[in-house]
Amino acid sequence: MLSNALLLLGCSFIVLCGWWIWVAVIYHWFFSPIQQLQGPETHGPFRTQLHCIMEPELSPRYHDQWVLKYGKTMRVYGFGEFDPRILTLDPLAMSHVLNHPTTYPKPWQSRRIISELIGNGLFSAEGPSHRRQRKVLNPAFSNQNLQALAPIFSAKALQLRDIWNGMLGQADEVSVNVSRWISRATFDVIGLAGFNYEFDALKAESNLVYRAYREMFQVGLDEGFTARSILEVFLPALKTLLPDKRTKTIKKCHGVIYGVGREILEAKKREVEETSVSAQHNKDLLTLMIRSNLSLNITKDQRISDRDMLDEVNSFFFAGSDSTSLALSWALFLLAVYPDTQRRLREELNSLDDGVAFSAIDGLPFLDKVCKEELRLIPPVHSSLRVAAREDVLPLSTPVRLRSGSTITQLRVPKGTCIHVPVEGFNLLKEVWGPDAHAFNPDRWDSLPPAARDQPGLYSNIMTFSAGPRACIGQRFSIIEMKIFIFHLVRSFEFISRERIIKRNVVLTRPFVAGQRASQLPLIIRRL
Repeated sequence: MLSNALLLLGCSFIVLCGWWIWVAVIYHWFFSPIQQLQGPETHGPFRTQLHCIMEPELSPRYHDQWVLKYGKTMRVYGFGEFDPRILTLDPLAMSHVLNHPTTYPKPWQSRRIISELIGNGLFSAEGPSHRRQRKVLNPAFSNQNLQALAPIFSAKALQLRDIWNGMLGQADEVSVNVSRWISRATFDVIGLAGFNYEFDALKAESNLVYRAYREMFQVGLDEGFTARSILEVFLPALKTLLPDKRTKTIKKCHGVIYGVGREILEAKKREVEETSVSAQHNKDLLTLMIRSNLSLNITKDQRISDRDMLDEVNSFFFAGSDSTSLALSWALFLLAVYPDTQRRLREELNSLDDGVAFSAIDGLPFLDKVCKEELRLIPPVHSSLRVAAREDVLPLSTPVRLRSGSTITQLRVPKGTCIHVPVEGFNLLKEVWGPDAHAFNPDRWDSLPPAARDQPGLYSNIMTFSAGPRACIGQRFSIIEMKIFIFHLVRSFEFISRERIIKRNVVLTRPFVAGQRASQLPLIIRRL
């Protein structure tokens, strides 16, 4: 009996290994339709092309070269030739992927990494959970509610202006790590706008919650993707059995963040329940979200839990602070590199007074073009990834020539195929945006090339805020904040760049001084 059981177990193991070799190796290597696509070669079975796709100092050049050589839809290799993937810059194909999030969700590995830091909010939730969260959050992010937050943005922009003036003192100029200061300011903004909580990060970096967020995000940036962190994705029990510094830091920081978050949430829930809607004055996003979650328009099965709400607050800080601060920092950098554009923008900004309403700032045409061009040129989210949850057919607007010589206008996508979402690629492709696609030229928005008007994207034909049902809910929040900060800071200071700044994709596209490890953006500021 024992020998028969062992024989059966051995046969099952052999069959399982054979099945895995067929699915993971032989099929993908020899028979997958993805392998029939043309694409760059790796010159070695275990070489990867991910650095060409995901590093912003390299990717624009490779995207242009590969599209010219292979067409807009091609095969690339992830972790070696056993991992063929689709890279497409075809607008019809990408629209199809982003408009069918159930068929093309984020890979579970990506979701696990995201949720470890910021919980199961909008960034990591999929399917019914994501739809419930989106339904509850949508009213809070209406244009009317967001414009009501403009005074918070202005107050923090003016506070930052005063701090920089103090740093200048009697000097003609001073070097400022712009990205660090902007990050502190946007953190204050999301604290007040998100749930009416004052971090006072611009005054001092001593608040416990602020320090917990900073420490949590920093440990992820400092350590990056190590062999240990990748192994933990597949064996999460390691974090419990053998916790390392990263795991311990995140656990400690979550204790602070969720502890304070629960106190704020309970207080706000009592306030909403005990006060009539007409008598409520707070317009912060958490109050609006609680009100939406309790409204008669939301059925009981559509409501989200307190834990979900806390995860959303956590997500607000990641998106509302980190990504917006980077967009603002890159905008000031580009204005420093293009002084004529900076002077021209300042002339337009000076046509308005300091205390003007946001509607007047929003109506400034050149400021609008500058913001669009920065968001096109250096999107905070460089790229993303999707995986086919089932077999599907990908429509193509541009026919693709296969390795066999035949031409196709649609591509069969096997279940489990990874598809890269080249956010920056869609924004910078010379074939679409013209020969100066990699340059900062706000005037391009006066007359876009016809091909650019066909690009997918929630905002102005660019992919910076993604597209489809999972497009960025905070797009308008970011743009209002950008315009108000630029309005106050560029009217007050001249920005000059004297360092060689490079872009690196470290979760988001961050500035680095060439040759240095820590992310920073030193600019010279002069008082006007």
